[in-house]
Amino acid sequence: MAERTSTGLLTMMLEPTPAVAMTLPAEVREKLAELELELSEGDITQKGYEKKRGKLLAPYIPQIQGVDPSLQIDNRIQASSQAVLPGSKHNKSRAANTRDERFRSDLHTEAVQAALAKYKERKMPMPSKRRSVLVQSSVEACTPPDTSSASEDEGSLRRQGRLATSTPFQGHGHPAVEHWFNRVIQGSSTSSSASSTSSHPGGRSVTTTNTTAHAALNANAAATALADLMAHTQLDNHSAPPDVTGLSERSSLHVERPQVASVRGVSRSYNHHTSVMETADGVPVNSRVSNKIQQLLNTLKRPKRPPLREFFVDDFEELLDVQQPDPNQPKPEGQQMSPLEGEPLGVVTNWPPSLPAALQRWGTTQPKSPCLTALDNAGKPVYTLTYGKLWTRSQKLAYTLLNKLSTRNEPLLMPGDRVALVFPNNDPVMFMVAFYGCLLAELVPVPIEVPLTRKDAGSQQIGFLLGSCGVTLALTTDACQKGLPKAQTGEVATFKGWPRLLWFVTDGKHVVKPPKDWHPPIREASNDIAYIEYKTSKEGSTMGITVSHSAMLAHCHALTQACGYTEAETITNVLDFKREAGLWHGVLTSVMNRMHVISIPYSLMKVNPLSWIQKVHTYKARVAVVKSRDMHWSLLAQRDQRDISLSSLRMLIVADGANPWSISSCDAFLNVFQARGLRPEVICPCASSSEAMTVAIRRPPEMGVPPPGKAVLSMGGLSHSVIRVDTEEKLSVLTVQDVGQVMPGALVCVVRVEGMPYLCQTDEVGEICVSSGSTGVAYYGLPGMTKNIFETIPVTSSGIPITDRPFTRTSLLGFVGPDSLVFIVGKMEGLMVVSGRRHNADDVVATALAVEPMKFVYRGRIAVFSVSVLHDERIVVVAEQRPDASEEDSFQWMSRVLQAIDSIHQVGVYCLALVPANTLPKAPLGGIHISETKQRFLEGALHPCNVLMCPHTCVTNLPKPRQKQPEVGPASMIVGNLVAGKRIAQACGRDVGQLEDNDQFLYIQDVLQWRAQATPDHPLFLVLNAKGTVASTASCLQLHKRAERVAAALMGRLNTGDHVALVYPPGIDLIATFYGCLYAGCVPVTVRPPHPQNLATTLPTVKMIVEVSKSVCILTTQAIMKLLKSKEATAAVDIKSWPMVLDTDDLPRKKSPQMYKPPTPEMLAYLDFSVSTTGILAGVKMSHAATSALCRSIKLQCELYPSRQIAICLDPYCGLGFALWCLCSVYSGHQSILVPPLELESNASLWLTAVSQYKVRVTFCSYSVMEMCTKGLGSQTEALRLRNVNLSCVRTCMVVAEERPRISLTQSFSKIFKDLGLSPRAVSTTFGCRVNVAICLQGTAGPDPTTVYVDMRALRHDRVRLVERGSPHSLPLMESGKILPGVKVIIANTETKGPLGDSHLGEVWVSSPHNATGYYTVYGEEALHADHFNTKLSFGDTQTVWARTGYLGFLRRTELTDASGERHDALYVVGSLDETLELRGMRYHPIDIETSVIRSHKSIAECAVFTWTNLLVVVVELEGSEQEALDLVALVTNVVLEEHYLIVGVVVVVDPGVIPINSRGEKQRMHLRDGFLADQLDPIYVAYNM
Repeated sequence: MAERTSTGLLTMMLEPTPAVAMTLPAEVREKLAELELELSEGDITQKGYEKKRGKLLAPYIPQIQGVDPSLQIDNRIQASSQAVLPGSKHNKSRAANTRDERFRSDLHTEAVQAALAKYKERKMPMPSKRRSVLVQSSVEACTPPDTSSASEDEGSLRRQGRLATSTPFQGHGHPAVEHWFNRVIQGSSTSSSASSTSSHPGGRSVTTTNTTAHAALNANAAATALADLMAHTQLDNHSAPPDVTGLSERSSLHVERPQVASVRGVSRSYNHHTSVMETADGVPVNSRVSNKIQQLLNTLKRPKRPPLREFFVDDFEELLDVQQPDPNQPKPEGQQMSPLEGEPLGVVTNWPPSLPAALQRWGTTQPKSPCLTALDNAGKPVYTLTYGKLWTRSQKLAYTLLNKLSTRNEPLLMPGDRVALVFPNNDPVMFMVAFYGCLLAELVPVPIEVPLTRKDAGSQQIGFLLGSCGVTLALTTDACQKGLPKAQTGEVATFKGWPRLLWFVTDGKHVVKPPKDWHPPIREASNDIAYIEYKTSKEGSTMGITVSHSAMLAHCHALTQACGYTEAETITNVLDFKREAGLWHGVLTSVMNRMHVISIPYSLMKVNPLSWIQKVHTYKARVAVVKSRDMHWSLLAQRDQRDISLSSLRMLIVADGANPWSISSCDAFLNVFQARGLRPEVICPCASSSEAMTVAIRRPPEMGVPPPGKAVLSMGGLSHSVIRVDTEEKLSVLTVQDVGQVMPGALVCVVRVEGMPYLCQTDEVGEICVSSGSTGVAYYGLPGMTKNIFETIPVTSSGIPITDRPFTRTSLLGFVGPDSLVFIVGKMEGLMVVSGRRHNADDVVATALAVEPMKFVYRGRIAVFSVSVLHDERIVVVAEQRPDASEEDSFQWMSRVLQAIDSIHQVGVYCLALVPANTLPKAPLGGIHISETKQRFLEGALHPCNVLMCPHTCVTNLPKPRQKQPEVGPASMIVGNLVAGKRIAQACGRDVGQLEDNDQFLYIQDVLQWRAQATPDHPLFLVLNAKGTVASTASCLQLHKRAERVAAALMGRLNTGDHVALVYPPGIDLIATFYGCLYAGCVPVTVRPPHPQNLATTLPTVKMIVEVSKSVCILTTQAIMKLLKSKEATAAVDIKSWPMVLDTDDLPRKKSPQMYKPPTPEMLAYLDFSVSTTGILAGVKMSHAATSALCRSIKLQCELYPSRQIAICLDPYCGLGFALWCLCSVYSGHQSILVPPLELESNASLWLTAVSQYKVRVTFCSYSVMEMCTKGLGSQTEALRLRNVNLSCVRTCMVVAEERPRISLTQSFSKIFKDLGLSPRAVSTTFGCRVNVAICLQGTAGPDPTTVYVDMRALRHDRVRLVERGSPHSLPLMESGKILPGVKVIIANTETKGPLGDSHLGEVWVSSPHNATGYYTVYGEEALHADHFNTKLSFGDTQTVWARTGYLGFLRRTELTDASGERHDALYVVGSLDETLELRGMRYHPIDIETSVIRSHKSIAECAVFTWTNLLVVVVELEGSEQEALDLVALVTNVVLEEHYLIVGVVVVVDPGVIPINSRGEKQRMHLRDGFLADQLDPIYVAYNM
């Protein structure tokens, strides 16, 4: 039975033992089904349902210690909810040592802990990985990273108490209790449901329901419940695999064409495991892979479905689910919010008219006053810039820039020009001088980061910004300029995407003292641009935000008033002084108020996280500007905290106070430093954005403001943009602190995020908008985006604008709480809208970090973003893994992160990836560059070392699985088609016409004798070797003589009708012995010789064909004879059991006494053995009549006469290749130039050179040959032309195939060799199969092959819908050549066997004199296969005998006319029926999925797909380095979802050449499947998608 390890009494009680389930009487089951129905119809409440169900089941559930079952459930629920309560109420009263984690208020940690504790033990299959992939290639990967974080907040403390270790992931749990019977709780969007399978290997879920109930039930509910109940009552162990993804209730009874004797790779190495699975053919497989798949099946559950369904029609009836809002979701109920006004800006009497004016005032009146103190990496003050120095140095720079830089006697810069400021973070002094120098010169500074390498994350985008701002000059320091990457000339290299820049060093010796009479123009603040601040958007593009002089001044004014700044105060600044709060407080407002700034560089913080606190203490600073990260880091260094005091601080400005984790940093910091003089009320979080600058800030205590606020909000509510103060559900909450009041002089409102900017209701979350004189003005050079962001006009619910003032969107999401306090719950950049619910990336990061085992993942090196796949956002989590983390640890951490996010946010994670330490792209000041990380993820350049994808849980908008409708009867189909004016899909080749001289022969061997007499010296064959020289030739007489010798040798030894195996390399010997066998009355079987370097795999096939064909003798060459009996051969086969082996190298020259004459043409001429694409060895019987008819058809189609030459580059062992090598030349008398494909491996141009040299008009090749030429000669066409290779002689080049034409290959072949004169119309394909080796063949006359584009989605439903080229979901199909003379084709329905109308996809049936007469011995299954060769239509023309090809295709009447003047019917082959995948009720062709997959990443060389227990398995060959292996997992999953609406179950990454192909170059997917299940592929990586 299914193995489950249950935890706790709850599950023991709720999972009845298998025995119990079996004993439930029928009437009880019926009552349960009725109850289920009542619940789903809403006739009974959940509580009532549980009570009644409890009563029904009570007698059958063993009582546990005599407790009533219903009580047990309730107790457990209460207990579990109480477990979460402690601690969440009393946040403040915590002991100091537990308050140390940034990124989490305790609440969050406990919530995560409780969430994880709920999950039961359930095994997830761990991905398997080849050892070499684990070895990290880069040296730097092992250095500990600077523990920097997403959004620049990093570092962590080791947590004292570990999380209770909880169990790995179990699928999707409901936050309450999971009931064993009714897994589907209707109407709850988070309910989960189980898959309707028993967990038996090979078990089939058995569902018996009374049908009336069935019809009424919701597709999900009853079937699942019953299947779950019945899973324990298994009737018989079918070998059909369980239906996992089963959204269809019934296990589909899958009608296949029965398979032919199979040659399957026998497992070489068995891993001894207890459970034995069976493959779909009932072959037991015992391996690691199968166990993992079984585990995967056990963890898979049905995706969550939204309760109400509606669909948008995606242009067809492939219906993608549109998430309908849950009727029970919370909706805002408050009034419409009214805009909030900040206090008016105070009038200050002698306020300077502009910032340069302030600098002039302090520089001249207080020159000795300190302005800025810079520190080195040891924390020592290096230099203090005074106001006097700042004033004189910026004047010098201004003068130099305007007057001393010139090109061609024109000044280089004019006022208003933009100038880049490139200064390192540890040199604030030079930056400040440069910034004010530009302001004094009326130039516009554009501060940017120092580019370190040519490939910095985001550097290209910065270049784009500089280009669009027209920057030509960059200012920098001497030291920085020396460190920049240089070109060969010694100049600074041009970075990727950057404009050409002149670099100017602003150090003292390069600037000039202005003359006495020069004064910089000091004007009043105007609306001209003062500076441009850069900002990176969510997508990674960089915008420049322009700030005017007046806005800069107004912002300084507002900050001064809000923060109560006074003249000559001391302020410590830890932030980046180039932008945002660091610039506003530490460079601009400080100068306005003559303050003294102590600037703490990031590099010093990394060495000594306490440095800023020490400086506050030393300088008695009144104000400090920090981020949560800096507070968090300072807790790491508790040792040195003893003798410092923070009592001087009146204001600790937390610049990122809007982040969800800032509250825990503030609390933890206060807990530790309250004892060091820090007063709780001085902590002032603020909210700001690049566009709107400071939006709100908590005022310092002396201003008499209301006390700070805290809100504990329900995550569920927030995901619907509704504010609900959480009361009961303690698991998923977000605790936020206020960011104070609105800025002075500002008007603030909250508007809806999408669509019209309607004002929000008071309990609704929206985007905060600000209207004030102190915001940014525009995005430089982007008027469209500027209008959207900087000129929004909010409107009331009735659409009336609230004011005519334009508002700026801040990209902050929040609401206005009590006391007019502003609360921020997230940012637009981090907003992820998944199935209509909003989630914040930062919240998800917080949850991931609260999953404790920090041994595996670096604190704060986590990126969360969403990617769009299949019309919805999908959440991706990427984290850096520590070098010492073991696979198991990481995997466990990953599965727990998934559970935690699922429980707390009620959202599934699509992909979780771990990358080696230090490999994620960094933002300038630590932090992760999110957009660059996302870019790398989508391009497959992230190189993760661990990946977990969970598409099954999060993709809930797949189209409904197609239910098979009861088939319309064939008769009604015909009537329907007639009414619709459609003709029945049938077509035929032209008549065979009257017989010519050699056509009167019924037997091919008679033709050879006749030619040997009539034209003895006429050359028939010419074999070329690798050098392109003639290796051997044969005229009619020579061939006849050699055949006679063979016949003489056989006649004494064998009886007529004996089967003889011919094991020869391609050449004249093979042809001669074939005719020798016919002369002697034996039946030849051509067999490909074993490969000397690969006996282990090729020899067993030879042996099998010899045995299956019942050959009594093997004819071969001496060399191969030695090989068959060699010592190496003994390892592969039993060499004693070979039949008689004769070598024909030195046969005596004697004539056979008399030729054998077959009594009737219906007698067997030869056997044709071939391995099909499904890995099945099938031999077909060819009679003498069929052989002659085949030759006659080909002769007519290709107009073959003795004067013609054709070149053949094909294998001569089976199918049309054999016919062209051995039969056609003898029949038609033309000369065949034979090029063995094997020779192309050493000389790729052999075939084309021969075609050119012999001026051949008709040539045949295989796809593998075409591929060798395309790949091997693609770059050498010029060299070939110089060798006079000219292909203009070729009229038709036909690819011999038994598959859908590979249109991309034929097109690239035509394109490449067009330069050598190949006509684009020349290349075409042929089509044959086992029942008839030549159905279509382009030939020399007749219209060119046509190509149509069909809708791939319609094909899945067996319909053909023609679309325009390039339309979405279009698939090009090329006609498979012209139908041969004497051949009739019809398209039939595979199930009803009725004829189909034009443009319906069905099985191609063929009737022709050269059909094969049957399979040769498929052990004991002859009756099964009879209908492959003689079947009749169930309606219509029921007399004709047809053969079923096993291929799906369609016919289409074209506008072209054929030779007879009729309109031409084209046959399009879509694919083999045996190969199709039936998934979700639709029919897929593997090649379509494989084409998509190969396109998804440059390193995928080849791909093959197959299904295993209804899971789609994708095997990809990786051409690049093994580091790229895991990049492919997500890309493969994405592309298959997007283009085929399928979820990939397993992704297997293997080395090139692992996917087996047969001689025709067709993939052997079934062999691959068997190899995978038997663990023989040695994969680089196997990912099991959850």
